[in-house]
Amino acid sequence: MLVQRTLLSSAVLSALAVLSSAASAQADTAEAAKTLPPIVVSASPLNANVDTQILAPAKVLFGEELRNKTGASLGDTLSQELGVSASGFGAGASRPIIRGMEGPRVKILQNGMSVADVSSLSNDHAVATEAATARQIEILRGPAALLYGSGAIGGLVNVVNDRIPTELQKGISGEAEARYSSGDNGRSTSLVLDGSAGPIGMHLDGNWRDTGNYKIPEHATRNDADSASGRLPNSFTHETGVGAGASYIASWGYIGASVATLDDHYGIPTAEKSFIDLHQTRYDIAGQIDQPLAGFEKLTFKLGHTDYTHTEKQENGTPNTIFSNKSTESRWELAHKPLAGWHGTFGMQTEDMRFSALAAESGLPDTVPRTKSTSIAAFLVEERNFGPVLASAGLRLESVKRRPDADSGFADRKFNLASYSVGALWSFVPGYGFGPTVSIAQRAPAAEELYSNGPHESTATFDIGDPTLKKETSRNIELTLQKTSGLIRWKANLFQNHVSNYVFGRNAGAVDDSGAPDPDGEFTERFWSQADATIRGAEAEISYNLRGEGFSVRGFADTSRGRLDNMGNLPLQPASRYGVDLGYVQGAWRSGLTILRAQQQDRLATFESSETPGYTKIDANLSYTQQVGALQLTWFALAKNLLNQDIRLATSVLKDVAPQPGRSFVLGVRTKF
Repeated sequence: MLVQRTLLSSAVLSALAVLSSAASAQADTAEAAKTLPPIVVSASPLNANVDTQILAPAKVLFGEELRNKTGASLGDTLSQELGVSASGFGAGASRPIIRGMEGPRVKILQNGMSVADVSSLSNDHAVATEAATARQIEILRGPAALLYGSGAIGGLVNVVNDRIPTELQKGISGEAEARYSSGDNGRSTSLVLDGSAGPIGMHLDGNWRDTGNYKIPEHATRNDADSASGRLPNSFTHETGVGAGASYIASWGYIGASVATLDDHYGIPTAEKSFIDLHQTRYDIAGQIDQPLAGFEKLTFKLGHTDYTHTEKQENGTPNTIFSNKSTESRWELAHKPLAGWHGTFGMQTEDMRFSALAAESGLPDTVPRTKSTSIAAFLVEERNFGPVLASAGLRLESVKRRPDADSGFADRKFNLASYSVGALWSFVPGYGFGPTVSIAQRAPAAEELYSNGPHESTATFDIGDPTLKKETSRNIELTLQKTSGLIRWKANLFQNHVSNYVFGRNAGAVDDSGAPDPDGEFTERFWSQADATIRGAEAEISYNLRGEGFSVRGFADTSRGRLDNMGNLPLQPASRYGVDLGYVQGAWRSGLTILRAQQQDRLATFESSETPGYTKIDANLSYTQQVGALQLTWFALAKNLLNQDIRLATSVLKDVAPQPGRSFVLGVRTKF
């Protein structure tokens, strides 16, 4: 396995040093550490505790940590998590990349259901969910992620906002926040309210964000003194979102519904200065019946319908392309009581999507023809204890159909997919665990990978699909060693993922808007192709007193490398990173400092032309909490990119023309009641 020795050696030596110096402190405070509340991963079929969950390595962002990291996009919010990077297409559109996999291989959920946007189709498309009103955000990789569809072959992110209440509140509770950021003259507010009236639980949330073009340390285009400086042109964002839900809650369970709208208007920081107007309306129904039948613990079901559209417009406001996606999804889960020692959940999931990308002027298909996609799946996951060993097994069978419009000339495609996993966690000493996991996952090519045949203005590419693409098959093996109790906690992961028939975009020469070769053409021809690929990597982190008062420290490192078999490197692969989080909590005061070092990324695909320089990013936070009557007020200040580094993301197709934001300070106040 190809890993950087210095990176892993530093992590291991740091872990040993901290363990040695803090062993006595840990012994004295072990009982205090046990009082930390468990964090439950709601996207796991068994609602597992994050510290004992073996169905997927997971991270749950919540509380102050989530609020301090919340950015203008989901990718920005999660970009410094272990094994997670971001696509970085300006401030408005940035999607999480997990272990070097992006787009249709990373599924984005909201409360366990697909967000049903078109962000997986292209990097300039925003994710249609919001972190500002989320209670927590869950990152899952591996077996549990596979149970949510073939789009989770690389992992999934679940944004939990509790829009459909599952418990009755005593009185009215909520949270509100307002903040201002200097780097983009940004202003934002958010509000979450929960309450109840008799057996009816109610929820209301909303957010508003307005940011201007953000500051950049140097010139927009690397090594071009004639390009823009000071601020990145066309990097503004304007977003408004509102959601409401209610549930009838009784001793037998609950049933509820919610409705939400999202409007997002953001610029694309390319020479064309286009922008996107996005609108989404979604409706959800969810319920749970406890003890529905003899031998079963609960029946849960979720139904969702999403009406999504966005219009890509020229700088003068003239619309170019209208993207639309109408999706209806259902999910049914039945959890059974232990049977012969096995405890698990089985269920079904269906999805019906109608996608189109039409030229605004003619109404004719532009880049991708109208396509109807349907899927039906059955899944099963089981756990059992064998003494100190907790074993798991999962299976998902799925049938996916793609049906392009008859006038397109493309044929229908059908894919039968089978994904399964087995894993174990051996607690060889209390609080310590070792776990191997083996999984096989399959993914059907997306509509754009099969049927694209036209220009895409925002990315300046002329995309050409391949209607004969085969399904991807990923064979993954992962080893985890962890310590999950006490003041000192740590985890190390090694993984290898071999993907047969990996689909990737292969760039060719310049063309005009009809696809004809033109050295001065504004578009780059991009062919969707297939080849076998292998991604190997390692992740490690160690923490001391991460949630208690006093001093805390966390060291972390991650690295991965993706290669196309006999064809060089995978494109847009993340840089190796390492860093440290320092914190201090005393009474009402809380402070933190994060130092992240990303190394130079020079492992380029054969058609990539520029290396990505390394950078050091330093962020800091300070907050003070006071009680004012029934209100808990938290005043906070954040500093981002304190060194004002010119940061270029190796995972961004705009790395050479659109750097990340420069130094920025955020001031705000948050209240809980």
